Amino acid sequence: MKLFRRSTGIADSHRRLVWQSVSLLLAYPEDEADGMPCYSERLELVGGLLDDLPPSVAEPLRRCVDGLAGTDAYDAAQRYVETFDLRRRRSLFLTYWTDGDTRNRGNAMLQFADAYREAGVEPPEGELPDHLAVVLEFGATVEFKSGMALLTRYRAPLALLQDALGQMGSPYAGAVEAVLATVPEPDPEQTRLEAQRIAQEGPPSESVGLDPYSVTVPVDALAASLRTVGGSR
Repeated sequence: MKLFRRSTGIADSHRRLVWQSVSLLLAYPEDEADGMPCYSERLELVGGLLDDLPPSVAEPLRRCVDGLAGTDAYDAAQRYVETFDLRRRRSLFLTYWTDGDTRNRGNAMLQFADAYREAGVEPPEGELPDHLAVVLEFGATVEFKSGMALLTRYRAPLALLQDALGQMGSPYAGAVEAVLATVPEPDPEQTRLEAQRIAQEGPPSESVGLDPYSVTVPVDALAASLRTVGGSR
């Protein structure tokens, strides 16, 4: 089981593009949504960016897009629920991996909410602040350094999520693999030990039901950010 690899040779502008792309891919599949592209448009939007990204992140993203393509929103939603909502070892809520449903999880989620507020934005309504797609969108479009700090802190859960998705043959494994390629690994041994502990012990308690995620950035601003962020560093 290969969980870890170092992040090298990726510009910050590319990291932001990857994060926003994966945020779209991890959004709940639906054809009608307020302020965001429909399911098929998201796949097309991300697919159109792949040639502008380094192979280390473009290739796993392409596997994800290709694996999700050709399915209507209804069937895609069923697959999404089966993948993420009903299998606690594949949760998109980062603090669930480390804190389960204990009181400590509330404190951990507060760190995410505080990071958003310090950057001048409010946590999204109707979604927990530790949802991976929310964190990725925040880092891509609001505050890159704070987003990177949160993703780095939870790199071990991300690695376990990618491995679990890969074991079930899910296209979403490629999306999480691309994110991992953008997140530095300051101490690989510490990350390995943390992932090993989480895998062996599991979350402290059973998780509550997971609500569908909805991207919060309006579609016009989202598309504009995807077109222009590649030119920033």
